Amino acid sequence: MNAINFLIVGVGGQGILLAGDVLCQVGLAAGYNVKKTDAHGMSQRGGSVVSHVRFGEQVLSPVVPAGQADYLLALERLEAARWIGQLRPQGTAVVNDEAIPTLAAFSASPRRPDRGGPQYPSLETVTGLLKQRAGRVMFVPAGQAAADLGNHRVANVVLLGALSTVLDIPVDAWHAALLERVPARFLDVNVRAFAAGREALDPTSGGYRRLADSVAAGRPDRHCQPPTDP
Repeated sequence: MNAINFLIVGVGGQGILLAGDVLCQVGLAAGYNVKKTDAHGMSQRGGSVVSHVRFGEQVLSPVVPAGQADYLLALERLEAARWIGQLRPQGTAVVNDEAIPTLAAFSASPRRPDRGGPQYPSLETVTGLLKQRAGRVMFVPAGQAAADLGNHRVANVVLLGALSTVLDIPVDAWHAALLERVPARFLDVNVRAFAAGREALDPTSGGYRRLADSVAAGRPDRHCQPPTDP
């Protein structure tokens, strides 16, 4: 089979690297050969962060070839527009509908166009740009869902939950990846975030909500411990 290529994009502090790690673990759990690489330059100052993840029977390079991402996972609207050219024609874009304006956009004023940088583009403008390339654009209220869970930093896992609805990978593989990659003390809110992302696009996925409730009750805690040698 050909490699399945994912590009995860956003700005520093949004958990792009963790999202990539979880996605890698999902691929391994599903039996794929997996490669990953990250680019995070000025991420601590709100700059762009990009994670390349590739699944396949045999993957030689961790870098997604230019214009060949099958899935673009964007934690921020403008970053989705910035990276849409890396999506293959008719690929799938899964986008957090949240806007994080740059300082230049904050300083822009319609009444004083000579001051500040360009204004942040509207949702309609970003949507139009994405649809010129993508065959499917899925906006997810990941930031709001995370805020409703009491932790804005789990928006990345909300978006992974949404992505899981369009991949032919069992939910158990995603659950196992969260158990493997997320510290035990944060497992509950991340599992609930994943459930929220699935339900945002697939309201029939209440079964995973029941699993989230079981995690909240503390029943799967034994799975959070690292394996011991026999």
